[in-house]
Amino acid sequence: MKSRVLSVFLMIFFVVTGTASATTYNLQENPNDNVVTQYSDNAAFITIEQDETLLDVALRFSLGQEEIVRLNQKVDRWLVKKGDIVRLANRRILPDTPHKGITLNLSEFRIYYYPHVKPDMPAQVMSYANGIGRQDWRTPLGKTHISKKIKNPSWYPPESIRREHARNGDPLPRVVPPGPHNPLGAYALYLAVHGYLIHGTDIDKIFGIGMQITHGCLRMYPNDIKDLYYRVAVGTPVYIVKQPIKVGWLDNTLYIEAHPDLDGEKMTFSQRHEMALRLIKKATNEEMPVFDQQALDQALQSLDGEPVPILQKAIPQQTDRIDLDNVTVP
Repeated sequence: MKSRVLSVFLMIFFVVTGTASATTYNLQENPNDNVVTQYSDNAAFITIEQDETLLDVALRFSLGQEEIVRLNQKVDRWLVKKGDIVRLANRRILPDTPHKGITLNLSEFRIYYYPHVKPDMPAQVMSYANGIGRQDWRTPLGKTHISKKIKNPSWYPPESIRREHARNGDPLPRVVPPGPHNPLGAYALYLAVHGYLIHGTDIDKIFGIGMQITHGCLRMYPNDIKDLYYRVAVGTPVYIVKQPIKVGWLDNTLYIEAHPDLDGEKMTFSQRHEMALRLIKKATNEEMPVFDQQALDQALQSLDGEPVPILQKAIPQQTDRIDLDNVTVP
């Protein structure tokens, strides 16, 4: 019943507002809990109102192409029919980075932005889909910051990119002016790593978000980059990480979330399992905690990016305390 109500609400919401700009989660009050949930149900579903593609749905809900396809493996990405049920992302484990500024986890094609906490308001994190660097144009890892912001930027293609386009019979000018076909889109956040930006996209590549498609920059949906652009200031810290496996607590339950390898990378199941064990030990402070091995194996095999519970922490039982000072002895 809750899922049916949720689907009706979401359909009405997007008819009124159009494309989403970000998914906003309240952080847990327990500082040790780092799993966030958008809806009370474990999974969120919508009923499609008219024939469209999964990519159209992804655009409306700020999901990447690969993510929406993994969530709906039995749905034709190119034809979602009216009346079909489509699953959306709901629960996420936050990357293992400071909860401030911007975090880019390349393995899940997502950006996490932690806005300043306002008085009498819960601490929040905002999440956006993004595209990342191709196999031959890796996005660099590490800590950096926003060095400048430009609205309606011009693009000055580096010589290496101009040579690549020339070889493919698609020569580029030295300067691409602002406009609908500018690869940077309408807003750009420049990183303090020369040549790398967080930016929008041109109308020809709108459905490449959530894939390895760029020359190393981080590409976002037009509404998403506009939203982020006006929220962040120059100097905002940016953490670029690659965390294909994450673990996190929520209400005394430990979850694990596993994502597929990026192009050009190949981890064996044994390597994933070893990485998962290290993270589980770190999260529990135990050498070998007792967890659900079957659930862990399933998560490491399916690699669908869905958080899976693998361990329930025992909650100490409270016992009634007898106040001996006030006991009357007959």
